[in-house]
Amino acid sequence: MASHIVGGEITYVCLGNNNYEFTVNIYRDCLPPAQGGGNPAALESDNPAFISIFNGNNIVSFDSIYFTNRFNIPVNFSNECINNPPATCINLLQFKFTKNLPLSNNPYTVMYQRCCRNETINNIINPGTTGATYLCTVPPNMCNNSAKFINYPPQIICVNNPFVYDHSATDADSDSLSYEFCLALKGGDPNDPKPILLGPLPPSVSVNYRAPFSATLPMGGNPVLKIDPATGIITGTPNIQGRFVVSVCCYEWRNGVIINTERREFQFVVTNCSKAVVANIPQFSEEQNTYIASCKSYTVNFVNNSSGGFRYHWDFGVAGIDTDTSDLFQPTFTYPDSGTYQVKLVVNDGSTCPDSIIRLVKVYPDFNTDFEYNGLLCPGEMITFTDKTTSTYLPINYWNWNFDDGNTSALQNPNYSFGNTGKDYNVTLISGNKYGCRDTASQLLKVPAVNVFAGNDTVIVKNTSIRLNGTGAVDYQWSPPTFLDNNLVSNPFGFFPDTGRYTYSLVGVTANRCIGYDTMRIIVADGPYISIPNAFTPNGDGLNDFLKILSAGYKKLNSFKLFDRWGKQVFYTTDFRKGWDGRLNGKDAELGTYFWVIVATDLNDKQQTIKGDVTLVR
Repeated sequence: MASHIVGGEITYVCLGNNNYEFTVNIYRDCLPPAQGGGNPAALESDNPAFISIFNGNNIVSFDSIYFTNRFNIPVNFSNECINNPPATCINLLQFKFTKNLPLSNNPYTVMYQRCCRNETINNIINPGTTGATYLCTVPPNMCNNSAKFINYPPQIICVNNPFVYDHSATDADSDSLSYEFCLALKGGDPNDPKPILLGPLPPSVSVNYRAPFSATLPMGGNPVLKIDPATGIITGTPNIQGRFVVSVCCYEWRNGVIINTERREFQFVVTNCSKAVVANIPQFSEEQNTYIASCKSYTVNFVNNSSGGFRYHWDFGVAGIDTDTSDLFQPTFTYPDSGTYQVKLVVNDGSTCPDSIIRLVKVYPDFNTDFEYNGLLCPGEMITFTDKTTSTYLPINYWNWNFDDGNTSALQNPNYSFGNTGKDYNVTLISGNKYGCRDTASQLLKVPAVNVFAGNDTVIVKNTSIRLNGTGAVDYQWSPPTFLDNNLVSNPFGFFPDTGRYTYSLVGVTANRCIGYDTMRIIVADGPYISIPNAFTPNGDGLNDFLKILSAGYKKLNSFKLFDRWGKQVFYTTDFRKGWDGRLNGKDAELGTYFWVIVATDLNDKQQTIKGDVTLVR
C-alpha cells in the first residue's frame, strides 16, 4: 500500500575514527487520499525504516531506525503565480543514525528498500507492483563524505514551459563531481513491501522502462530533458503530462577515479498548470541549454519568447563589467571576446510573480564549412569527398553528410557512389566543433544517367547475317569478337555459319567518360524457329512484363492467339513485334495458365501451327 513514496536518497558524513552519520531521506506524497494521495496507514508504516549495511557482499549490520525529522518540503512556486495551481504536498521523512565502520578493503553499501510506487507513473511498466531501492556506498580504506544535493526536488513542472532546475551537489572533500541520468532500481514487492535484508547484498536490478522512455530519456520534451554532466543543471521543455521516475547519479572523482556515486530518485510530475509569467529564451543550438553558438560574429541578436511580462532585464554575462545589460524586450549585444557566457533574463523583477531563465551563449568566430570532391561523376563510380572546414577554435569533431538520395555519413572524408538515376544531387555537409559551432555547405553534382543498350535478344537462321545496334555511348566494344566484322563500332555485322546460342557483352563509354554495360543473346537455329517463355510477370517492374514471340525463319505471322482455361480468347495479333500485357478489357487478367496457338508462314511459304501454354504470375 506504500504507493505514496515518490523518491529517496541516502547521504553520509565521516565523523572520524571510522564513525559515519547516515541520513536517509524518503520523499512521500502527503495529499489526502481523496486528492490522490497515499493511504494514511501506509504513511505511518514507513516508521521505522529497516536499514542494512553490507561489507562487500556480506551483511554486517541490520537496524530498525525510527525517524528523526518529518516536514513538508517547499512547493517552489507561489500559487499567486500559477493560474490553475494543482494540489501538492510532499513530505520528507528523515532517518539519521551513526555507525562505526572499520577500515576495509571492500566498500560498504547502505541499503533501504520499499514497495510500491504510484500506479499512475508513465515511464515504467507495472509501477504499482514495483518497489524501489535507495543506497549509498562508502569507499574502502578512506574517510569520505558523500556528495549532497543542494536543492529539494521540484514538486510540479508545467507542461510546455521551459524547465531549468539545478540538481547539482556539494562535496565536503572537494572531490570533482559529474552528473548523469541513471537507472532507477527495483526493491521489494507487494508480498514483502518492507524487506528485512539479512542475506548477501542483493543485486541492483533496473525497473522496466516503458518504450520509448529509458533511464537516459526519462520523459518527453521539445527539447528533451537533459542534465549537464559538469553542472548538474537539468533543462528541457516537457511536452507530455504525467508522472515520470527520474534518477540522477552524482559521481565523486578523486585523482581521476570515481570513488563514490550519490544517487537520488524522484518522481517528476508534469501537469497542465499555467504559469502567469514565463521567462523564456529559446534554445536554437543543439548544445544543452544553449541559446545559440555564434560562430560568424561577436554580435548576437536575442529572441524573447517570454509570456506575461511587462518588464525585462537582461544580463549578458560578461565578467568584470556592469554595462553588459539591457532592459529592451529583444536586445542586441556585441561581446568583447570569444567564450561561453551565461545570459540571464529576469521578467517582472520586483513584482509579485517574477520569473527568470539562464541560457548559455557560445561566441567562437570564425567557423566556415566547405568541401571538395574528386572522381568521375558517373553512376557507380566512387567519389571522394574531402572536408575543407576551417575554424579558429579546434577541434572540428562533427560531420553530417547528406547525399540527397536518402543516404548520409558521419565520416569526415567519406567515399560514395551514386545510382543510375540521371538526377542532380545536392550534396550537403554540416560540420561543427566542440564549442557547438555549426555551418552548412552544399554543392550540386550532376550525375548523368548511363543507358548503354546492346539490343533485344534475337533468333536468326544459320548462314544469315545480322546487324547489331548498340546505343547510349560514343565508344563501343563488343566481346567476344567472334563472327563480328568489327567489334569496336556500335553496329557491327555478324555472320553465323552454324547453330548455337551466343551471348555478346557491350561496353560503352559516354561523352562524359562514363562506362555502361549490357548484354544480348543470339540464338542461331537450323531452320524456322519459334520460342515463347513458359511464364511471364506483368507487374510493371520492367522485367518480363509482356508475353512475346521470339522467332526466325518466318516471313509472316498469320495469327497469335491466347485463350483462358475456359477457351475464351484473351489476345490476338498478326505482328511478331507485339505481345500480351496481361490485361483484359482494361483490367488485370486472372492469374493462372493460358493456352496459345501460333500460325506462321516460313521462308518456303509453308504454313506451320505451333501450340503451347504459359503461366501468368505477378
